[in-house]
Amino acid sequence: MTSRRRLIIGGALGSAAALAGNVAQAATNAKPKFDKVYDIIVVGSGFAGLAAALEARLGGAEVLLIEKMPAFGGNSAINGGAFSVAGSPLQKKFGIEDSTDRMLADMIKSGRGLSHVDLLKMVVEGSLPAYEFTLRHGVKYKDFVQHFGGHSVPRTLQTVESTGGGITRPLTESCRKHGVELHLHAKMEDFVRAEDGRVIGLTVRERYQFPKEDSGVLQTYGARKGVIMATGGFSRNLWFRRQQDPSLDERLDSTNHPGATGEGLLKMFAIGGAPVQVDQIQLGPWCSPDERGFGLVSQFNTIAGFPMGIMVDVRTGKRFCNELADRKERTDAILGLMEDGKPVYPVCFTDSKGVEKAQTLKNGLKYGVIKAFDTIEDLAKAYGIPADALVEQVKRFNAMVADKNDTEFHRALDLAIQLDKPPFYACRVWPKVHYCMGGVGITAKAEVYSVEGKVIPGLYAAGEVTGGTHGASRLGGCAIADGLVMGRVAADNCLKMKPVAL
Repeated sequence: MTSRRRLIIGGALGSAAALAGNVAQAATNAKPKFDKVYDIIVVGSGFAGLAAALEARLGGAEVLLIEKMPAFGGNSAINGGAFSVAGSPLQKKFGIEDSTDRMLADMIKSGRGLSHVDLLKMVVEGSLPAYEFTLRHGVKYKDFVQHFGGHSVPRTLQTVESTGGGITRPLTESCRKHGVELHLHAKMEDFVRAEDGRVIGLTVRERYQFPKEDSGVLQTYGARKGVIMATGGFSRNLWFRRQQDPSLDERLDSTNHPGATGEGLLKMFAIGGAPVQVDQIQLGPWCSPDERGFGLVSQFNTIAGFPMGIMVDVRTGKRFCNELADRKERTDAILGLMEDGKPVYPVCFTDSKGVEKAQTLKNGLKYGVIKAFDTIEDLAKAYGIPADALVEQVKRFNAMVADKNDTEFHRALDLAIQLDKPPFYACRVWPKVHYCMGGVGITAKAEVYSVEGKVIPGLYAAGEVTGGTHGASRLGGCAIADGLVMGRVAADNCLKMKPVAL
């Protein structure tokens, strides 16, 4: 058995020095020396990583979770806290008819035929149990349901904090309470593998100080049952994202935190993990060019501007797309406003009734990224919009809301209001790189498979680091569903693995 557990350092492809080291190791029958051994190691502390660690610990495993940044949560902590759930109690409370079949159909449509439906079904069918899981661990949601773009009915819940931190903080505390070992400033360096290819641990750079790659101290940790990768996307890795789509260059900002650089994904590719739809990268159509990152406008638009207002081309004063279309459709329409290679920023606005639940309005006004106007004419003047055309557009829209029929772009008007209660609140809009639909391939058990279509034993993945689930475009509110559901699936299946004696 000792000879079958010789150390193989993953990620050494193309490196003569690493290859020589492996050959020497094989010749001497060297066995890895672990600084500490666990049952399961989880890499990453977003929705998927925290759900996996907590599920694994509740299942009786000794669990280590590592996070390279100085705080837990990653992108999950700074997202909008919007969670799309099929058949939630809040939908029933407000008389909204929904089903897993309906949510699945919406997501397949958004994916434009590229979704791996077996994975998608797991996310949809697991969304309600995942929601209940969060409630058990102290997460609280607002008492209303939102209608996000691409969804045929309102089904999106939101944390009371309006951030994903409303989920990651309670889950982190629950992990700590139940005995998960949590390490910050701990960056995964490589996989440790047995001779048969099974992943049996990691080399980890403890006391790592992002982005100083040579900082910290190397440690080697064993994993008797397996490693779960939940390291998120790569939208902040400018070089790698440009290899997938050259148009996503330095001119486009990202909503992601600085550490979303994709090293975990690249390490899985280096040991033979299968790349799946890596060029499918989503832009968030609700962002603003007037602030960096996710900002304040994003939540203003998702909760107020898009569902309860309109977005217009400043050159014409007219709507140019369905404000509640899926993200790709809206992004493509907005980017289509380019003129002579330069962006023409559209304006999204609503009235005083439309902003009643917009928590970021106050700070948006404070920092000038959202502006208030007493009249439509004042709004038009501020943004250089033809006033008569804008006034006429508002009249047409109000009439369509009254008739419950959008004859211009066939938008669902469930939450739409007539724009007739000043003041009016407006912002400029421009997409930012937001989410990587592509990543490493996984089975329905969250096992990572290789480029040969074989499972890499001992290696699991969940969340944004995986590919195929969402196809060409992920619907809003479904990242939380994906991360929580597949994180728990990964843990459940990793728990079933026969442990290796280390």
